[in-house]
Amino acid sequence: MTDGLVPPPAPPLTQADIDQRIFDLYDEYCHGRMDRRAFLQAAGAIAGGLAMAEALIPNYARAQTISFTDPRMRARYVEYPSLGGNSGAMRGYLVQPSGNGPFPAVLVIHENRGLNPYIEDVARRLAVEGFLALAPDGLAPLGGYPGNDDDGREMQTRLDQAKLRTDMLNGARFLKAHALSSGKLGVTGFCWGGGTTNWLATELGAEMQAGVPFYGAAAPAAAVPAIRAALQIHYAENDPRINAMWPTFEAALKANNVRHEMHIYPGTQHGFHNNSTPRYEEAAAKLAWDRTLAFFRQHLA
Repeated sequence: MTDGLVPPPAPPLTQADIDQRIFDLYDEYCHGRMDRRAFLQAAGAIAGGLAMAEALIPNYARAQTISFTDPRMRARYVEYPSLGGNSGAMRGYLVQPSGNGPFPAVLVIHENRGLNPYIEDVARRLAVEGFLALAPDGLAPLGGYPGNDDDGREMQTRLDQAKLRTDMLNGARFLKAHALSSGKLGVTGFCWGGGTTNWLATELGAEMQAGVPFYGAAAPAAAVPAIRAALQIHYAENDPRINAMWPTFEAALKANNVRHEMHIYPGTQHGFHNNSTPRYEEAAAKLAWDRTLAFFRQHLA
């Protein structure tokens, strides 16, 4: 027996500790192409893989960077009509900066699992920088984000996907017309939300001034002529499914004189901005966020 002291807990795994094969399996899992059990079984076949896989499950205590009580902002849940959506009504997390406004507005679109704590924190991050932020919960018609991503992901697949996008479109218009909004609208989103950001740019036309999609599916080339917003597009280096869409998307953006810039971050995984899992890459996430804020300040002023 030793001196009776309990050894300190092992530090959480970082991106550098995790085998790329585990990241690839997790990408299949988090995009719904395998369930949790299959993911863990496949990971267990790789040496040390089960511990790596379990480390990738989000820990949302890490995601909070702005306190709920931060005096620079005020957050509340709001409900609003959503004609043509999954239930005709929506719920979202509205965060306003301190002060009376009006403020430039940014819609924040979640991943494929509903409005989880990470996305709510992103909305607060925008508010403390002077933006009126709304993060809709696409799962509101089913009772809202259930408190864990596995159930949230399954719930999102049960929704009518076209109506779910309409719910996001209605959220954008609700925010743009809000009494605290300056009328200048930006949109950002992550994964499914990144693809929806690109889609909203095609649907909203001149109603949208700026879009910042993170590792999202490209808009169809045939829809690109409708885009009037400036786009700042962020990609991870190790994200072949999403990155394969870029050449066609880039050609369409150039052909239609859409203002855009693209940034790809070396050594990163899909989801590198999400600080609740080891996919997070701090330097890249900070750089991408600094660019995002500067871009919104430029185009929503």
